[in-house]
Amino acid sequence: MLEIHDIHAGYGQVQVLHGVDLSVDTGRIVALLGSNGAGKSTLNNNISGIYRPFSGRITWEGKDITGLRSDRVVELGIIQVPEGRRIFPNLSVRENLELGAYRRARARRNQNLERVMDVFPRLRERHSQLAGTLSGGEQQMLAIGRGLMAEPRLLILDEPSLGLSPLLVEEMFGLIQELNSQGLSIFLVEQNVMQSLEIADRAYVLENGRVTLSGSAAELIDDPQLKKVYLGL
Repeated sequence: MLEIHDIHAGYGQVQVLHGVDLSVDTGRIVALLGSNGAGKSTLNNNISGIYRPFSGRITWEGKDITGLRSDRVVELGIIQVPEGRRIFPNLSVRENLELGAYRRARARRNQNLERVMDVFPRLRERHSQLAGTLSGGEQQMLAIGRGLMAEPRLLILDEPSLGLSPLLVEEMFGLIQELNSQGLSIFLVEQNVMQSLEIADRAYVLENGRVTLSGSAAELIDDPQLKKVYLGL
Protein backbone atom coordinates (compact mmCIF):
# COMPACT_ATOMS: atom_id res chain seq x y z
CA MET A 1 0.00 0.00 0.00
CA LEU A 2 2.62 2.54 1.13
CA GLU A 3 6.32 2.12 0.38
CA ILE A 4 9.15 4.32 1.65
CA HIS A 5 12.35 3.88 -0.37
CA ASP A 6 15.69 5.23 0.90
CA ILE A 7 14.28 8.51 2.23
CA HIS A 8 16.74 11.23 3.22
CA ALA A 9 15.00 14.26 4.67
CA GLY A 10 15.26 17.16 7.09
CA TYR A 11 14.89 20.91 7.35
CA GLY A 12 17.08 23.34 5.47
CA GLN A 13 20.66 22.18 5.87
CA VAL A 14 19.82 19.87 8.77
CA GLN A 15 19.39 16.23 7.79
CA VAL A 16 17.13 14.19 10.08
CA LEU A 17 16.38 10.99 8.14
CA HIS A 18 19.16 8.88 6.64
CA GLY A 19 18.02 6.26 4.14
CA VAL A 20 14.75 5.12 5.71
CA ASP A 21 12.96 2.13 4.15
CA LEU A 22 9.62 0.78 5.33
CA SER A 23 6.26 -0.40 4.05
CA VAL A 24 2.65 -0.52 5.21
CA ASP A 25 0.44 -3.32 3.89
CA THR A 26 -3.29 -2.99 3.37
CA GLY A 27 -5.38 -3.75 6.44
CA ARG A 28 -2.43 -3.86 8.84
CA ILE A 29 -1.24 -1.89 11.84
CA VAL A 30 2.40 -0.95 11.30
CA ALA A 31 4.19 0.72 14.19
CA LEU A 32 7.11 3.13 13.94
CA LEU A 33 8.79 3.25 17.32
CA GLY A 34 11.46 5.55 18.66
CA SER A 35 12.30 8.10 21.28
CA ASN A 36 11.61 11.82 21.01
CA GLY A 37 13.80 13.38 18.31
CA ALA A 38 14.37 10.13 16.40
CA GLY A 39 12.77 11.57 13.26
CA LYS A 40 9.32 9.98 13.42
CA SER A 41 7.31 13.16 12.83
CA THR A 42 9.72 14.21 10.08
CA LEU A 43 8.90 11.00 8.23
CA ASN A 44 5.17 11.55 8.74
CA ASN A 45 5.39 15.06 7.35
CA ASN A 46 7.25 13.84 4.27
CA ILE A 47 4.65 11.14 3.65
CA SER A 48 1.88 13.71 4.11
CA GLY A 49 3.40 16.18 1.66
CA ILE A 50 4.08 18.87 4.24
CA TYR A 51 7.79 18.65 3.40
CA ARG A 52 9.60 17.19 0.42
CA PRO A 53 12.44 14.72 1.07
CA PHE A 54 15.99 15.51 -0.02
CA SER A 55 16.08 12.22 -1.91
CA GLY A 56 14.38 8.85 -2.05
CA ARG A 57 10.91 7.81 -3.12
CA ILE A 58 7.45 7.46 -1.59
CA THR A 59 4.96 5.28 -3.44
CA TRP A 60 1.26 4.73 -2.86
CA GLU A 61 -0.21 1.63 -4.45
CA GLY A 62 2.72 1.61 -6.85
CA LYS A 63 2.41 5.27 -7.84
CA ASP A 64 5.22 7.72 -7.02
CA ILE A 65 3.83 10.46 -4.75
CA THR A 66 7.16 11.91 -3.60
CA GLY A 67 6.70 15.63 -3.01
CA LEU A 68 2.99 15.58 -3.85
CA ARG A 69 1.18 18.55 -2.29
CA SER A 70 -0.42 17.80 1.05
CA ASP A 71 -3.96 18.46 -0.18
CA ARG A 72 -3.45 15.95 -3.00
CA VAL A 73 -2.10 13.41 -0.50
CA VAL A 74 -5.29 13.86 1.54
CA GLU A 75 -7.38 13.31 -1.59
CA LEU A 76 -5.67 9.91 -1.99
CA GLY A 77 -6.93 8.92 1.46
CA ILE A 78 -3.67 9.28 3.41
CA ILE A 79 -4.75 11.13 6.55
CA GLN A 80 -2.44 12.21 9.37
CA VAL A 81 -3.56 12.85 12.94
CA PRO A 82 -0.61 15.00 14.03
CA GLU A 83 1.27 14.93 17.29
CA GLY A 84 -0.18 17.39 19.79
CA ARG A 85 -3.73 17.04 18.40
CA ARG A 86 -3.70 20.43 16.57
CA ILE A 87 -7.40 21.01 17.07
CA PHE A 88 -8.99 24.44 16.61
CA PRO A 89 -9.68 25.45 20.23
CA ASN A 90 -12.04 28.33 19.44
CA LEU A 91 -14.28 26.26 17.19
CA SER A 92 -16.90 23.82 18.43
CA VAL A 93 -16.41 20.07 18.46
CA ARG A 94 -18.79 19.74 15.51
CA GLU A 95 -17.00 22.45 13.52
CA ASN A 96 -13.64 20.75 14.11
CA LEU A 97 -15.06 17.48 12.86
CA GLU A 98 -16.63 19.05 9.79
CA LEU A 99 -13.27 20.54 8.80
CA GLY A 100 -11.94 16.99 8.52
CA ALA A 101 -14.10 16.53 5.42
CA TYR A 102 -12.93 19.72 3.72
CA ARG A 103 -10.75 18.04 1.06
CA ARG A 104 -12.18 14.52 0.99
CA ALA A 105 -15.60 12.90 1.52
CA ARG A 106 -17.38 16.26 1.68
CA ALA A 107 -20.50 14.81 0.07
CA ARG A 108 -20.82 12.29 2.91
CA ARG A 109 -19.97 14.71 5.69
CA ASN A 110 -23.23 14.29 7.61
CA GLN A 111 -23.16 10.50 7.43
CA ASN A 112 -19.54 10.43 8.56
CA LEU A 113 -20.28 12.86 11.35
CA GLU A 114 -22.86 10.43 12.72
CA ARG A 115 -20.39 7.56 12.39
CA VAL A 116 -17.66 9.45 14.27
CA MET A 117 -20.07 10.39 17.04
CA ASP A 118 -21.09 6.74 17.31
CA VAL A 119 -17.41 5.83 17.73
CA PHE A 120 -16.91 8.65 20.24
CA PRO A 121 -20.15 9.18 22.22
CA ARG A 122 -18.44 11.84 24.33
CA LEU A 123 -18.02 13.99 21.25
CA ARG A 124 -21.75 13.72 20.58
CA GLU A 125 -22.43 14.88 24.13
CA ARG A 126 -20.09 17.85 23.62
CA HIS A 127 -20.79 18.64 19.96
CA SER A 128 -21.52 22.34 20.61
CA GLN A 129 -18.75 22.81 23.19
CA LEU A 130 -15.60 24.74 22.29
CA ALA A 131 -12.86 22.24 21.53
CA GLY A 132 -10.35 24.08 23.72
CA THR A 133 -12.44 23.31 26.81
CA LEU A 134 -12.23 19.53 26.33
CA SER A 135 -10.00 17.33 28.45
CA GLY A 136 -6.77 15.99 26.93
CA GLY A 137 -8.31 12.61 26.22
CA GLU A 138 -11.37 14.16 24.62
CA GLN A 139 -9.17 16.38 22.46
CA GLN A 140 -7.31 13.30 21.22
CA MET A 141 -10.64 11.67 20.39
CA LEU A 142 -11.58 14.82 18.49
CA ALA A 143 -8.32 14.80 16.54
CA ILE A 144 -8.81 11.16 15.53
CA GLY A 145 -12.48 11.77 14.78
CA ARG A 146 -11.53 14.67 12.51
CA GLY A 147 -9.20 12.31 10.65
CA LEU A 148 -11.97 9.71 10.28
CA MET A 149 -14.22 12.34 8.70
CA ALA A 150 -12.04 12.16 5.57
CA GLU A 151 -12.71 8.42 5.13
CA PRO A 152 -9.01 7.52 5.38
CA ARG A 153 -7.59 4.57 3.53
CA LEU A 154 -4.44 4.92 5.62
CA LEU A 155 -4.60 6.67 8.99
CA ILE A 156 -1.29 7.99 10.31
CA LEU A 157 -1.44 8.40 14.09
CA ASP A 158 1.44 10.46 15.49
CA GLU A 159 1.87 9.83 19.24
CA PRO A 160 -1.85 9.29 19.99
CA SER A 161 -1.13 8.27 23.61
CA LEU A 162 1.03 11.31 24.40
CA GLY A 163 -0.07 13.09 27.56
CA LEU A 164 -2.89 10.68 28.37
CA SER A 165 -3.47 8.96 31.69
CA PRO A 166 -2.70 5.21 31.85
CA LEU A 167 -6.42 4.40 31.76
CA LEU A 168 -6.96 6.57 28.66
CA VAL A 169 -3.87 5.07 27.03
CA GLU A 170 -5.46 1.62 27.34
CA GLU A 171 -8.68 3.02 25.88
CA MET A 172 -6.80 4.65 23.00
CA PHE A 173 -4.97 1.48 22.00
CA GLY A 174 -8.23 -0.46 22.20
CA LEU A 175 -9.81 2.08 19.86
CA ILE A 176 -6.93 1.70 17.38
CA GLN A 177 -7.46 -2.07 17.36
CA GLU A 178 -11.18 -1.60 16.83
CA LEU A 179 -10.65 0.75 13.87
CA ASN A 180 -8.23 -1.74 12.34
CA SER A 181 -10.69 -4.60 12.82
CA GLN A 182 -13.10 -2.61 10.64
CA GLY A 183 -10.55 -2.72 7.81
CA LEU A 184 -8.67 0.55 8.32
CA SER A 185 -4.91 0.46 7.64
CA ILE A 186 -2.98 2.27 10.37
CA PHE A 187 0.54 3.65 10.59
CA LEU A 188 1.09 4.06 14.32
CA VAL A 189 3.96 6.33 15.35
CA GLU A 190 4.67 5.98 19.05
CA GLN A 191 7.13 6.13 21.93
CA ASN A 192 4.99 3.65 23.85
CA VAL A 193 6.90 0.57 22.71
CA MET A 194 5.27 -2.40 24.43
CA GLN A 195 1.64 -1.41 23.97
CA SER A 196 2.30 -0.59 20.32
CA LEU A 197 3.91 -3.98 19.73
CA GLU A 198 0.97 -5.71 21.41
CA ILE A 199 -1.45 -4.44 18.75
CA ALA A 200 0.80 -4.05 15.67
CA ASP A 201 1.36 -6.57 12.91
CA ARG A 202 4.79 -5.20 11.97
CA ALA A 203 7.11 -2.65 13.52
CA TYR A 204 10.16 -0.54 12.78
CA VAL A 205 12.46 1.09 15.31
CA LEU A 206 13.88 4.48 14.33
CA GLU A 207 17.00 5.80 16.05
CA ASN A 208 18.77 9.01 15.02
CA GLY A 209 16.99 9.00 11.68
CA ARG A 210 17.83 5.39 10.78
CA VAL A 211 15.80 2.18 11.01
CA THR A 212 17.78 -0.03 13.37
CA LEU A 213 15.28 -2.84 13.88
CA SER A 214 12.35 -4.17 11.88
CA GLY A 215 10.22 -7.26 11.74
CA SER A 216 6.94 -8.67 12.93
CA ALA A 217 5.73 -7.23 16.21
CA ALA A 218 5.94 -10.69 17.77
CA GLU A 219 9.61 -10.94 16.83
CA LEU A 220 10.48 -7.49 18.16
CA ILE A 221 8.76 -8.03 21.51
CA ASP A 222 11.37 -10.72 22.22
CA ASP A 223 14.32 -8.87 20.66
CA PRO A 224 17.10 -8.48 23.28
CA GLN A 225 18.38 -5.22 21.75
CA LEU A 226 14.96 -3.62 21.96
CA LYS A 227 14.48 -4.81 25.53
CA LYS A 228 17.82 -3.37 26.54
CA VAL A 229 17.40 0.03 24.85
CA TYR A 230 13.74 0.72 25.55
CA LEU A 231 12.81 -1.41 28.52
CA GLY A 232 16.05 -1.47 30.49
CA LEU A 233 16.01 -5.27 30.65
